Order: sequence, then C-alpha cells, then structure tokens
Amino acid sequence: LCFPQKLWKILESDQFRSIWWSKGGQCVAINEVLFSEEVLGRVFATQKMASFIRQLNIYGFTKVQPDFQRSASLPEFLAEETAASAHCKVLYYYNPSFNREHPQLLEQCKRRVAIKRK
Repeated sequence: LCFPQKLWKILESDQFRSIWWSKGGQCVAINEVLFSEEVLGRVFATQKMASFIRQLNIYGFTKVQPDFQRSASLPEFLAEETAASAHCKVLYYYNPSFNREHPQLLEQCKRRVAIKRK
C-alpha cells in the first residue's frame, strides 16, 4: 500500500488510540507522543515523527490549528487554556483529497514531484 492508503487503513481500524478522524472526517488528528510509541516502526517503516510528517507534506497534507472558541470571562478563559495545553501534542493535518466521507478522492492523493534546480 502507498502512504495515503496505509494512513486511511489505520484511521479506519479501531486498533490505534493515537490517530483519529477530526472535524467531521476532514482532518487527521495525531497524538504525537502516543503515535510514536504505538504506530511508528510497526506500521510505517520510520521510527521518527519528523520523517512521518515529511511524508504527510509530500502527499499534500498541511498542518492546521484546532479552532478553540475563547470565552470572555477570565475564569472560563483560564480553564480553556488549561484544556488547550493538554492538547498541545495533538497535531492536525488536512488534505482536500483525504476525506472520510469521500473515499473515492483517495486516488487523487498523489506524491508531489520535486522540482529540479539548475
């Protein structure tokens, strides 16, 4: 299987707690610490998170920030900040051709071709 197909397969399996569909199946959410222990080296050939992220980028995934709505009151704001910091090791990646609701788009998820420099 190529990288996007393998990624899809682990997202659809219930074997892993470190990676899941987010934002209605439009983004991939990855708990960086748990993913390194649970998936890297077992499913993907690399054991380095940086190499996995490089593959995401090569296949057109972009890192996105989660949308946190902030409250106006200071106590609520501080509580939300604490909750957000607990998610700081969760990475979110988006690719328009990688959507849970539209598996047929997976065919369009191709490896980018490097441009040769002179």
